[in-house]
Amino acid sequence: MLKIGITGKNGFIGNHLYNTLGLIKDQYELVPFEKHFFNDLNILENFVSQCDVIVFLSAVNRHPDEQAIFDINILLANRLIEALNKTKSKAHIIMSSSTQEDRDNAYGNSKKESRLKFIEWANKSGGSFVGMIIPNVFGPFGLPNYNSFIATFCYKLVHGEDPQINVDNEVPLIYVGDLVNSIIAQIKKRSNNEKLVVAATSNFKVSEILKKLVMFRRVYYENGEIPSLDDKFDLQLFNTFRSYIKLTEYFPKKFIQHTDVRGSFVEIIRLGIGGQISFSTTTPGITRGNHFHTRKIERFAVIKGKALIQLRKIGTTEVLNFYLDGNEPAYVDMPIWYTHNIKNIGEEVLYTNFWINECYNASDSDTFIEEM
Repeated sequence: MLKIGITGKNGFIGNHLYNTLGLIKDQYELVPFEKHFFNDLNILENFVSQCDVIVFLSAVNRHPDEQAIFDINILLANRLIEALNKTKSKAHIIMSSSTQEDRDNAYGNSKKESRLKFIEWANKSGGSFVGMIIPNVFGPFGLPNYNSFIATFCYKLVHGEDPQINVDNEVPLIYVGDLVNSIIAQIKKRSNNEKLVVAATSNFKVSEILKKLVMFRRVYYENGEIPSLDDKFDLQLFNTFRSYIKLTEYFPKKFIQHTDVRGSFVEIIRLGIGGQISFSTTTPGITRGNHFHTRKIERFAVIKGKALIQLRKIGTTEVLNFYLDGNEPAYVDMPIWYTHNIKNIGEEVLYTNFWINECYNASDSDTFIEEM
């Protein structure tokens, strides 16, 4: 069992890496880390002494004082190296750096100098080191005005603002899930690579990204339609966009019912994409689900009966409760990385339609059990 520590595990990349490694519990043990460990060398040494692999993600990339960015990042690197030396650790160190190393700015300079310090440590100590040069990263739960322009655009679009483009450059991009897979590949290799340039998985102009996101707002956020997603990038961008919607204000979304003497008709979903539609009945008191997905889009539509739909973001404790009643048919969409379930809280059989954007594949179900 390989013991892995992640500094910066509560940050954007760190949180995705931590949660993904948590799905492979039979191979890896995650060593707890908190950012205050850097303030106490004894605590930091205890952390280091437990780790076979340390993924060093701690860094500051925004600060009112440019010099502070450089100073803080160098301080974090120095303290980790000091703890490695004090414990005589030969841990495999994986450090995230940035394509900004090639630019003359405080962040890029601090990452380059930190990487060189770790190379020196590895050469002297006999440890192994990988310095990953990473392009622009995007994905769910990134901080707006901090992690990426895509996070900022998504946040503004679902909060009634129209983002502005300052410079319409072509930007090399990598989805956070793809980056996490690259990091895990380096964990498995445990070999030296002083400057590993991580290839971008896509390249788009800023205006092209904004055009797609504006379409998502119009088609999905305003009209409830799942848009056409032409490739893997579009799916990744759409799931990123969805992560910025305030769920408790947006769901449940009521359907429009058309009623006459024959009964009623409700349109469940409009699709620019394929998928699988299922129907279920659930007896009173029974709960279905308690699992989550990392890429799939899913909609629960209650047609008859009373239901409680619950969602909880992985790694958090807050449970979101949505009460639906078939007398006013409504739906809730499941964000990725949220465990979810549906319970019949009425006295009659619950009728539910489920739509998911992929047909079920037992060998790649993207379904992970997680109790609420």
